[in-house]
Amino acid sequence: MANEVAPVTKEPIKQKNNLENETLKENLEKTDNPSMNGHCEIKLNGTVPESDNTTTKLDQKSANNKDEDESIVEKGEMETSEKNCSDKKEEAEVVFIQEMGFMVKIVSPGTEAFDIQVSSMELVQEIHQLLIDREETCHRTCFSLQLDGNTLDNFAELKNIEGLKEGSVIKVVEEPYTMREARIHVRHVRDLLKSLDPADSYNGVDCSSLSFLNIITQGDIMEKKKNRADSVDCTPPDYIMPNSKERPPLLPLQPMAKEQKGPQCLKVLTTSGWNPPPGFRKMHGDLMYLYVVTMEDKHYHITGCTRGFFLNQSTEEDFNPKPATPNHLCHSLIELLNQLSPSFKRNFTTLQKKRTLRHPFERVATPYQLYAWASPQIDHTVDAIRAEDTFSSKLGYEEHIPGQTRDWNEELQTTRELPRKNLPERLLRERAIFKVHSDFVAGATRGAVAVIDGNVMAINPGEDSKMQMFIWNNIFFSLGFDVRDHYKELGGDAAAFIAPRNDLQGVRVYSAVDIPGLYTLGTVVIDYRGYRVTAQSIIPGILEREQEQSVVYGSIDFGKTVITHPKYMDLLNNAAQQLKMLPHKVLNDKNEEIELCSSVECKGIIGNDGRHYILDLLRTFPPDVNFLKLEGEELSKEVKSLNFPIEHKHKLCCLRQELIDAFVESRYMMFIKYAAFHLQQLGAKKHKEREAQSVISNSVLEEKEQKDEKSEVEDEKIREMKDEEEKMTQESPMEHAEAKKIVESITDSITSGDKQEFEESTKEIVKRAASAVGSLKETEFDIRFNPDVYSPGVRHVDKIDNPDSLKKQRQLVKDAADFLVTNQIPSFIRERLDHSLAPMDGMMLSENLHSRGINIRYLGKITTMLSKIKQLEYLHSIAVSELITRAAKHLFNIYMQSTEMMSLSAAVSHFLNCFLSSCQAHYPQQISDEMQSKTSKRRKQNGKRKGRLNTLLADGNNEWASLTPKSLWIQLRSELKAYYDWELKTDNIDSTVETYALQKISLLRSFSLKTGIQILLREYSFDTKNKLTFFEEDILNIFPIVKHINPRASDAYNFYTTGQTKIQQGYLKEGYELINEALNLLNNVYGAMHPEIAQCLRMLARLNYIMGDHAEALAMQQKALLMSERVNGIDHPYTISEYTQLALYCFANSQVSTALKLLYRARYLALLVCGENHPEMALLDSNISLILHAVGEYELSLRFLEKALELNMKYFGPKSLKVAVSYHLVARTQSCMGDFRSALNSEKETYAIYKQQLGEDHEKTKESSECLRHLTHQAVVLQKKMNEIYTGKPGAGLPPIQIQPPSMGSVLDMLNVINGILFVQISQQDIDNFKAEMEKLKLKGDEVSGETETQSSLATAAS
Repeated sequence: MANEVAPVTKEPIKQKNNLENETLKENLEKTDNPSMNGHCEIKLNGTVPESDNTTTKLDQKSANNKDEDESIVEKGEMETSEKNCSDKKEEAEVVFIQEMGFMVKIVSPGTEAFDIQVSSMELVQEIHQLLIDREETCHRTCFSLQLDGNTLDNFAELKNIEGLKEGSVIKVVEEPYTMREARIHVRHVRDLLKSLDPADSYNGVDCSSLSFLNIITQGDIMEKKKNRADSVDCTPPDYIMPNSKERPPLLPLQPMAKEQKGPQCLKVLTTSGWNPPPGFRKMHGDLMYLYVVTMEDKHYHITGCTRGFFLNQSTEEDFNPKPATPNHLCHSLIELLNQLSPSFKRNFTTLQKKRTLRHPFERVATPYQLYAWASPQIDHTVDAIRAEDTFSSKLGYEEHIPGQTRDWNEELQTTRELPRKNLPERLLRERAIFKVHSDFVAGATRGAVAVIDGNVMAINPGEDSKMQMFIWNNIFFSLGFDVRDHYKELGGDAAAFIAPRNDLQGVRVYSAVDIPGLYTLGTVVIDYRGYRVTAQSIIPGILEREQEQSVVYGSIDFGKTVITHPKYMDLLNNAAQQLKMLPHKVLNDKNEEIELCSSVECKGIIGNDGRHYILDLLRTFPPDVNFLKLEGEELSKEVKSLNFPIEHKHKLCCLRQELIDAFVESRYMMFIKYAAFHLQQLGAKKHKEREAQSVISNSVLEEKEQKDEKSEVEDEKIREMKDEEEKMTQESPMEHAEAKKIVESITDSITSGDKQEFEESTKEIVKRAASAVGSLKETEFDIRFNPDVYSPGVRHVDKIDNPDSLKKQRQLVKDAADFLVTNQIPSFIRERLDHSLAPMDGMMLSENLHSRGINIRYLGKITTMLSKIKQLEYLHSIAVSELITRAAKHLFNIYMQSTEMMSLSAAVSHFLNCFLSSCQAHYPQQISDEMQSKTSKRRKQNGKRKGRLNTLLADGNNEWASLTPKSLWIQLRSELKAYYDWELKTDNIDSTVETYALQKISLLRSFSLKTGIQILLREYSFDTKNKLTFFEEDILNIFPIVKHINPRASDAYNFYTTGQTKIQQGYLKEGYELINEALNLLNNVYGAMHPEIAQCLRMLARLNYIMGDHAEALAMQQKALLMSERVNGIDHPYTISEYTQLALYCFANSQVSTALKLLYRARYLALLVCGENHPEMALLDSNISLILHAVGEYELSLRFLEKALELNMKYFGPKSLKVAVSYHLVARTQSCMGDFRSALNSEKETYAIYKQQLGEDHEKTKESSECLRHLTHQAVVLQKKMNEIYTGKPGAGLPPIQIQPPSMGSVLDMLNVINGILFVQISQQDIDNFKAEMEKLKLKGDEVSGETETQSSLATAAS
């Protein structure tokens, strides 16, 4: 078990998320239960110590607000009030609140009594769930829990149950079945029998996903005892060796565990054809009949009745419901099967053992479905229970809620209305919102797939298929086509395709602003088989009336008829302040002025439930003028020099919220600095004037002249200031806080003089500052956007008192687009130059761009800029592959729409061949005999010949078959030019791969992830000229690509960020407490699995490691990695970096060979995702070589080191400190191999760099010099001996070379240095030197090459 971290402050960490004991393991699975709102507590081992009853209440007010009965709430309350956020002097305040943990005894029929730990906050329901997951009680589903003969209410909290205390005995009492309970029981048995089968993860079902960590490490690393001699087999597989000639293979992506499936317990378990029971049997309590074939090949018919399950005398031909002999009546189906079949009993026990051996994180469902882009060929087994579910009239098992279908809208809106005054209420609300939302996403995805597959009846079946709309499971579905020329002015189908995504962004920000009383629809956008489907919850009553009658705010015809509504204005105004949106007036068709507080298309509808809904939020943000051709509008010179404006396919290009925020912040900084500068001038002027007045009492006239001169000078100053402003923002900016202080202090000092005159001057200064930053108000800072300024068809009203207002509003929108091109893009590229956050694939690149507010449509321009920067060539390759795969996706969507169901796999494999294969013979082969008949029978499995293409559509509608590689690449080039304004210089796959240094396998991965294709896991030969790469058997599935909002856990987020701040200030232990608390809150809101929880675990692992608790670091990091595989994907860049971290902690825990296996896995995944040419590869190779060095594999170690050195020189410049470290490591390894001359040369390089960068007196330089001396001595001794041998001196022989194998400790120290984890005590003097050095570098400007590197290395050292 992992070591506990010693409590840090007086308040012990209440909840150590140790999943060691079985109870806890099972506890994680609670999220599966639909009635539980995903509540998942991860409990503490042992009880909470008495001393914790003291609650630290730093903010008395927030504590007193709580009701008496709420004094016991979730632990780790953090009320971060606004005041605390703004006032840095007060610490962010933490309130620990007591939660009782205690043990209870469970007595269940047929097993021995056992103890479990519970917490006072839990519901009875959670004990229920825990027993269903536990090995000895998992076969029961229909039971109640009783305390002293009283049945407990499932939804009662344990603290509210009378008489429940430490040591209480809870009895499990079998309850009579109903039809529903019997069906749930049979399904549960099916799930238990299939629990080890990976098929669901490959098929993307039931929120299962893949995880390979425990296969890579050959068992749970936490189980491996430290003292066990770790037999080190460190030979890396050939395909991951540096500079390996072979392309990264695909098979190792999913290493198959030998017995992944687990033993088979039954041949068949299905509902019988004798269902439903006839009336006379219902009178005997029969509920359902089952049919079972055991492994011994015996056939049984079983009756499920209210008291349990028994064998009846029916056969396939005859119905005889009477009990058979022997007459067993068992409450659980598993007990009955144990008695009928010895092999069932044996195999089921083995299965259970294996199931409980798996880490809980390998079994818990993820919040959203993750799809695997490659999969082995899975045997499709008989699964009658699931087959029945698929074809029964019910919508599926998770809807077993009274009343069948769920009212999604009611659920989504009710959860938002829950109270949120204090932490327990907020946790409950956020958990409910998250649970309902993830269920809605799953329901919407299933519905969208059913709609596109043609399994749902349209509500307007008479219309053209593109215009059809659907309702399924209380969700409304519409397709992304321009129906009734709605978007004709804006770009037709292209605009209709993009509108749902923009609408989703709008829903996201309004949900985040969370204004009480303003409601948005549940919205999910699904791309599947080339179609875009929007799924929305349904506003009550909207289907009963025409849209014209429903809309009470906004416009249904893009601004011709416009109406407004006071309540909506009120609600939207609250939101607009946070979204920087400007209330504005427009004219309607009757020339009346109408005031709006959103874009005109945003519609307000009051539902029958009285709620105020807003929808059509596709223009929540201002338009991006760089992609609009506008009459009479001029863009700035810098922007025009980059060929803007570019005419885009549609006119719905909007700026991102992140950009708006960055722009407003930047303008506010300008405003403050401007004011500060001028107030300083004013202060100096006043000071001089006072002096002048005391000395000279000259005539007023002279003074007046003097003033006039001064004001002229002042005007001149302002003109200079504007130029200065430009420079200031680009060069060394005055600190924001500093500027504020100046403003405040000067205001105070001047006010001591003549108030009246001063107010006039400052007003003037503020006015000028406001106009300099383009503020909408003359007298204060006001930057907001009118989203309608460039909307076609909207007529604006200029204010009488401010005739230029529209011009100003338009200028602001242009300035924001200008800011994106002239500020955000260059700073994005500048930041990449230190390679600290080097994106590994297109997905991470897109995330990085989005976080700076840069839209992907700018990627073409960014790629062109990157092509000119040698050190960023890896990023250029990633950007090119992202452009190509995105353009290919656009073409693929159109291609798929004309393909019918029966030829999907043939069409997809044909498209992939045209896109990625070097083979010339791309025409699908001629029709095969067996497919001649139109009513084609599915090809028999055994008749399938590898590589035969099925072109079954001879009747001319096989449009897809006419695609050729040449035509596809021509289309690709024109798409890239039209959409991204980027020129592809090549016209086929091979020259593209060569020119831009791409890998076909990475392109295939990226394309599959974007389009949802799942391919067969096998090795593909892309480069053979005469053989196709893909065949139709290689296309296994197409999955939906789902976009939705992500509800946040706000309190946990506040905790996490406060914790990070503490850590940056050097308070590790306080930071650790806060982040640990954040983890508890995240578990409370999201359940056990979520990307944010993985991030939190990773942070805790790193903190544990730095604080010296290696075992706990390993435990935390293992969880972080398992979770990352499950929620991000097995080859996601985050997962790769989790592997690297885990390897470091394994090495620190003396698990050397495990550490190597993990690093080999990380290197393989990195090769697959981005190839060898990447800064991250240098880090991986340094890690691998150090560990190989530690186990004496010097030659192997040297190969990896040389690669790391080459990459470091390439990306960080030959004079960087990273290169110095690499040279030093190479020298060390060469000296261990006895090659002293080479070692000497390498160490000389190290010395030269240290001397140049750090100076002669730095300890690093001295160390290197000492090392040189030692090596020279060794080389001299060796040379002498060699000479003696040559001259034939008697008795001469080579001396034993003195190689000191490095100690594990020294290797670990070096690993820490490389991975940026330093425990060194640096003197204050050093830190001051670093700061001075960094200031110098800043002044030099951005001479990017080696210098930025030095800065970052020094910064790392200083941290």
